[in-house]
Amino acid sequence: MRNRPVLVYDGDCSFCTSSVRFAEQRVRPRCEVVPRQFADLAALGVTQERAEHELLWVTPVGKVYGGAQAVAKLLLSAGSGWAVLGALLALPPVRRPAHVLYRLVADNRERMPGGTAACALPADRRPGAGAGTGA
Repeated sequence: MRNRPVLVYDGDCSFCTSSVRFAEQRVRPRCEVVPRQFADLAALGVTQERAEHELLWVTPVGKVYGGAQAVAKLLLSAGSGWAVLGALLALPPVRRPAHVLYRLVADNRERMPGGTAACALPADRRPGAGAGTGA
């Protein structure tokens, strides 16, 4: 059993990678960070399809949170002021709008700052598809 949560993101997406790097440098979540392309998804209890669809937070006991709730868990793990924001994202009145906003950004990530046209392609058609253990 792992003793730290794992954050799984799309390492082929420049926007995703930039966002995760920002979180690592500024937010400093207490977790292991791994691109889905190099994650042992089966060991994490995550399907390839889900890992391609959204950011994932996998707890040490194997509970999986995706999308906006993964972001909330990331923020909560960082403590201090970030945890307050994470707690807000987890509240029922905020959870649904946060999910909608997350999907809007995720579905248009090629248009986001740092995004590339490769982000719009299906995962199996992106440059380097098939590389790593998770693809």
